[in-house]
Order: sequence, then C-alpha cells, then structure tokens
Amino acid sequence: MAEITLAALVVALIVLFRVLRRLVMLERDFRDPSAVLGPTLEQKHREMLKDLHEGLTQQGDRLGRNLADSSERLSTKIDQRLDQIAGKVDERLEEGFKKTNETFVSVMQRLATIDEAQKKIESLTGSVVSLQELLGDKRSRGAFGEVQLEALVRNVLPNVAFELQYTLSNNMRVDCVLRLPPPTGMVPVDSKFPLENYHRMFDREADQGERALAQKQFKADVRKHVDDIARKYIIAGETSDGAVMFIPAEAVFAEIHAYHPEVVEYAIGKRVWIVSPTTLMAVLNTARAVLKDVETRRHIHVIKEELGKLGSDFARFDERMKKLADHIRQAHEDAAEVQASSRKISQRFLQIESAEIEEKPAANVVRLDRERD
Repeated sequence: MAEITLAALVVALIVLFRVLRRLVMLERDFRDPSAVLGPTLEQKHREMLKDLHEGLTQQGDRLGRNLADSSERLSTKIDQRLDQIAGKVDERLEEGFKKTNETFVSVMQRLATIDEAQKKIESLTGSVVSLQELLGDKRSRGAFGEVQLEALVRNVLPNVAFELQYTLSNNMRVDCVLRLPPPTGMVPVDSKFPLENYHRMFDREADQGERALAQKQFKADVRKHVDDIARKYIIAGETSDGAVMFIPAEAVFAEIHAYHPEVVEYAIGKRVWIVSPTTLMAVLNTARAVLKDVETRRHIHVIKEELGKLGSDFARFDERMKKLADHIRQAHEDAAEVQASSRKISQRFLQIESAEIEEKPAANVVRLDRERD
C-alpha cells in the first residue's frame, strides 16, 4: 500500500508541474497583444491540450502498470502469507484433532470404568438387599449365624475342642460347645440374636415415638434372649458356669455396648458373655492357648523321660568323644616320631650321595704323626 501511494504522488507532481508550465506559457502569450489577437493562441492551446492529454494518458498507463506490478507483488506476498497461515492453521487443526481424539479416547475409557463400577455397585446393592432379606427372616438369620460361628471355630480350634449342634442332658440343642479343660469345662455358644426391633430403631420412615418404642423393645428382646440362654444352656455339673451369646453383626454388638450398657451388665449378671465375630476370635485364640498349655502339661513327664534318655546318650557320646580324642592325640604323636625318623634317614641318604662321610684315621697313623712332632 505504501508503494502504491508513493507512485500516485509522483505522478500527481509530474502532472502538476506540466500544467504549471503550460500556464506560464499562456501568460506570456496573453501579455503579447498580437498573440492574443492572432490565431496562434488557438493552435498552441490545442497543442497544449493534446500534450496534456498525451501526458495524462502516459501517466495513466504508467500508473496502471505500476498499480498492476504492485498489485501482483502484493498478491504474491498475500498468497505466500495466506499459505503460511493455512499451513499453521492446518498444523493447529491437526494438533487440535489429535488432542481431541486423545481426550475422547480417555473419556471413553473412563466411561467404561465408570460403567463397570456401576455394574459392581448394582451387584453389591443386590447382595446387600439379599443379605437384608436373609437377616430379616428369623430362620435364615439363625442359619447365617450358625455358618459364621462354624467357620470361625473351625479356623481356630482343633476338631476335638468343639462340637456343633450338641444336645445337652435337658434335651436342649445348643449351636456349639467348646470343650475346654477343667475347671472351665464345656462352654455353650448360641448364635441366634434379635434383629427386628433393631431395624425399626433406624427406620427413616418411622417417627421419633416409634423409634423410641423400638429401642425399648430391642433392649427387652436382648434381655429375654439372655434369660433363655442362661436357662437352657447353663447346667450345673455339665457345662461351665457361663455361656456365650454370639452376635454375628458387628453393628448390633456396637449398638448394645455403646448405648445400652445396662443390658451388658444384666447379661454379665446372668453369666452370659455377649461377643461379636472380632471378640469371639480373641476368645477362641485364648481357648487354643489354654488347650496347648494343658497338652504340654499333660505330656510333661514324657518330655522329662525323653530328656533323661537324651542326657544319658549325650554322656556316652562325651565319653566316646574323649577316647577318640586320646586316640587322635596318640596317633599324632606317633606320626610326629615317624616323621622325625624319616627326616633323619633322608638326611643320611643325602650325605651318602654327596660323599660327605668322614673317614676315621687309623691308630698307627696317629702315632707316626705324634712321633714326627
């Protein structure tokens, strides 16, 4: 644009210069009366107009060529610039498409992960609902507690230390008995627990009064269950003086110990110990340690006898080891003497081979020497 403006300014200056020149010549002619009155003025005027027309035409052609050249150069530069811009735009678009594709792939992967997690959550929700339905029925809840109790007991104690579904002398069948050594004896374990009113205590649709009533009834249910265990399963001379009430739900166990301590005290007074899966594991581990200690004490005489035999064997071993050491020492001394004899014999052989044996002079030779002296 700057080149076009400069060219137009130059053309305009040239045209203005020529116009001024023609005006000066016309002024001269008008000052001369003969020229004004003569026909020459008209001719010059025509020539001036002709020249002006030709000059304007030439300048127009030149200006057109300059404009064409400038526009061509400008068009070339514009094309080059547009090509550069197009290349950068294509590059940016390609990068944008690539990033968009990566983002889309990442989003699809995350959506797949979320979908899988949603399926797992739905499956877990179904399992939770099934568990709630299972625990809602009294028989199913009892079976669930029995299965969990059996799994815990079998994983900790040997088979001889417990018995499932044991029938007592009063024809009452307890879920499990732990056979512990005296003075503890046989410990009954019950796996049933009240749960209906516990659910009503946390029912969101129930009002405050209904929840309070359910809480009161829940405590009454636990007390009644404690009484039943103490009455059915604690038999003097047959079982221990206490029984275990196993609650396979940690939440119910926590609710009782956290908010109903009077129920716990009542159960302790009835010699009924309330346990959860976690605390039952501690009880079973303690029972296993007691059984192991009793077995160790029962076989202590065998251990002492075996230790005595081992001491006798070790005494004989020590005596024989001493004899072997004496033989080894004597053999070492004999070997040293043999080695000394061998060394002397070897040195003698070397002397013989080197002819280093000193001959002893005869007696008469000695006497001759003495006579000479």
